[in-house]
Amino acid sequence: MPGADQKRTMTRREKNILLLAIVVGIVFAISQGLPMVRGFYSARAAVIDQVRIDIERERRLIEEEELWRERGAAIETQLQALDAQVFQGASVPLISANIQRIVRDHATQSGISVTSTRLAESMEADGWLLVEQELSVQTNNQNNIMQFLQRLEESRPWLGVTAFSVRRNRNQYAGTITVMGFSRTQEAAAPGGGASR
Repeated sequence: MPGADQKRTMTRREKNILLLAIVVGIVFAISQGLPMVRGFYSARAAVIDQVRIDIERERRLIEEEELWRERGAAIETQLQALDAQVFQGASVPLISANIQRIVRDHATQSGISVTSTRLAESMEADGWLLVEQELSVQTNNQNNIMQFLQRLEESRPWLGVTAFSVRRNRNQYAGTITVMGFSRTQEAAAPGGGASR
């Protein structure tokens, strides 16, 4: 067998069939692999987009952190200022005595004398206690009245004037003034109190 030692060469037809098989294999591999590559690429692109969104959100949170910290500090300052404007305690007699003391101090500093006081009236609502105190006052100079009212407006704890009447009798100015002050009730002053209403 002389031909057995020789390598057999492919015929043109066999080469075409082999080439066609290779082309079909490549097309098959591309048709099966391309969707897989596209899916991998799409998944990778979605992950990249999500990472970008997360980075932007983190960047915004970092930028807003300082703003929220400033807002918190401003609210804390406001709460401290408001705490200075209300009376401590929830006892009407104690608050009434404090109101009388403050009004008498301001009256004395303004050249006004307090001649009498009435019993305090109180009202409680939504965790707040309102105490009103009526006092009779007397002075010989009308300018003292304006100074007195200014001192009441600037007082801490805050005192509001709800009624004021004055009349002139010869060289004297006499009248009544009703002032009010606020306090938190014990339930509202407790941590978490009043928040569940």
